[in-house]
Amino acid sequence: MGILLGVGRALADVAIIKVQADAPGRSIGPDLVGVFFEDINYAADGGLYAELIQNRSFEYQATEQKTWNPLSYWDVQTPGGGRASLDGEAAAPLNANNPHYAVLEVSEPGQGVGLANPGFDGIRVEAGGRYRVSLFARQLYVGNRWGGSAHAGHPAPLTARLESKSGQVLGEVALGAPGWEWTRLTNTITATQSEAAARFVLVVTNRGGMALDEVSLFPENTFRGRPNGLRPDLAQAIADLHPKFIRFPGGCVAHGNGLGNLYRWKDTIGPVEERHQQANLWGYHQSVGLGYFEYFQFCEDIRAKPLPVVAAGVCCQNSGHTGGTGQEGLPLAAMPAYVQDILDLIEWANGPATSAWGAKRAAAGHPEPFHLQYLGVGNEDAQTEVFRTRFKMIYEAVKAQHPEITVIGTVGPFPDGPDYDAGWQFANELHVPMVDEHYYEKPEWFWDHLNRYDGYDRSWSQVYLGEYAAHDAGRANTLRSALAEAAHLTALERNGDVVRLASYAPLLAKQGRTQWRPDLIYFDNQQVLRTVNYFVQQLFSLNQGDVCLPTTCSGVPAGARLAISSVSERRSGDLIMKLVNGQATLQPVRVSLAGVNNVGSEAIQTVLTGDPAAVNDFNQPLRVEPVTSRLKVGPVFDCELPAHSLTVLRVKTR
Repeated sequence: MGILLGVGRALADVAIIKVQADAPGRSIGPDLVGVFFEDINYAADGGLYAELIQNRSFEYQATEQKTWNPLSYWDVQTPGGGRASLDGEAAAPLNANNPHYAVLEVSEPGQGVGLANPGFDGIRVEAGGRYRVSLFARQLYVGNRWGGSAHAGHPAPLTARLESKSGQVLGEVALGAPGWEWTRLTNTITATQSEAAARFVLVVTNRGGMALDEVSLFPENTFRGRPNGLRPDLAQAIADLHPKFIRFPGGCVAHGNGLGNLYRWKDTIGPVEERHQQANLWGYHQSVGLGYFEYFQFCEDIRAKPLPVVAAGVCCQNSGHTGGTGQEGLPLAAMPAYVQDILDLIEWANGPATSAWGAKRAAAGHPEPFHLQYLGVGNEDAQTEVFRTRFKMIYEAVKAQHPEITVIGTVGPFPDGPDYDAGWQFANELHVPMVDEHYYEKPEWFWDHLNRYDGYDRSWSQVYLGEYAAHDAGRANTLRSALAEAAHLTALERNGDVVRLASYAPLLAKQGRTQWRPDLIYFDNQQVLRTVNYFVQQLFSLNQGDVCLPTTCSGVPAGARLAISSVSERRSGDLIMKLVNGQATLQPVRVSLAGVNNVGSEAIQTVLTGDPAAVNDFNQPLRVEPVTSRLKVGPVFDCELPAHSLTVLRVKTR
């Protein structure tokens, strides 16, 4: 169903490739190439989620980062002799899910007391851009809280500003004064000029006190113009991959750092000020402004299937610095309610607007179902009896009530070993439709394991390769690593009847805020960087095909570093070949298309090649990129595969 050749010496002879288009092939799942979004490397807050204020709800804690507290990233400015204080408070919060807020007391306004926030490494402002300011506030008595007199002061009207680092005003609007109850104040700033690293400032010109919470600055320019939406250039970079599915919200984030940190989908829907925020397993904060509704909506916007992952009733075995021994399970008495939460998720996603949870989806602005098909249960979990008992409870409930849902289990974090073996045995005992394999290995491992799935028993569970990446020296995104992944993708296509889904990991990383490398897309506040690995994923997604055709290769030494897959695409009738040359020398090939009628005279040829150590970076973002040209073809034709290259040939047929 294609040909693979492992590691060997450089080739000097012509490789003879024969594609048997008239012989039975193996089906390729329609959703093979997707993406995996995890909130790691500041991928959500400060990244894909378009909110520009950091710590907008005053919920940062020292348990997330040692220097953090509820007032982190907020500073009082007192120009012209102003005097003011800023305190954290929790006595009368906006709601129970948002327990902390700030209290600003202005004793001398001077030229206007300011409360400033720098955003996430500065706030990018575009000239003419419109930015919606929103906050909750209420007036307070001021004075000595522990004794002495207290007075109301004067109602304190607020002004919201965008300022440059030097204090130049880039735009401002009046917000009005709060009352004695929590009130939302809103207005929109239009920026007068661009600034790479602006700051947001709330200005008070009267003496008095107020409580503040959920202080937001949101650009009107979001992906598809969605309120509470996504940063458009980052979202577009993901959309340009044309993923067939999106897995979210993690990874390790899904099963969290301890049972109290499990990702609960119900905490992430509804008005943002009522969502339950929590610490992120990767050492920062999740506002969950990017929650389940936004994930599902993004999937729909880019025509990708949603693949949510829920914890299997257990937390991560690495919780609390326990070295793999920290897995705990929810009490069995609590499991029925937890299982019901998962069933409610399916109803929320797929139920009619008249159902209890479908009505909540409709109230958020989406009366039509989201057409959920896949549900991941668990992530890299240690295969203990605690895990197995709880997974079985979830799986059997979903299978009984929603047989239309494909449940995806887990077989641990490695491509082999005790958890892998036990996970596969457990999955096959339960007849789980699909399991989630993960592996991060050196480029050489991928070349050496191109036949990994050839011998898989076709009666076993199918495979979702949920996380994989080739880790080159220094964890760099080299062309060498990308070509190893491309070679592996040809093997996944050849075994498309077993491997139905695959996603590189991780997807996003913010420059200077990265906990894990390599990643597919890097970004800062100004730029989005597509790695060489990104272009491999994009080329395979755009040229996936439906059936992998039998292909043979001769005329090259056994063990040569050459990987090939040939697929047919029903929609276009095209025959598509992916040819990966992992050698340091050019490889000439002669292609014979057996059983193909009416081959066109030209093929579209796309080549990704360069120095194997080359990487795309912010200084040279397109050092390595695909180059497309035309190639003369026929039933038999010749072409050349450059050293260290991926070549995609799209041949028109009828």
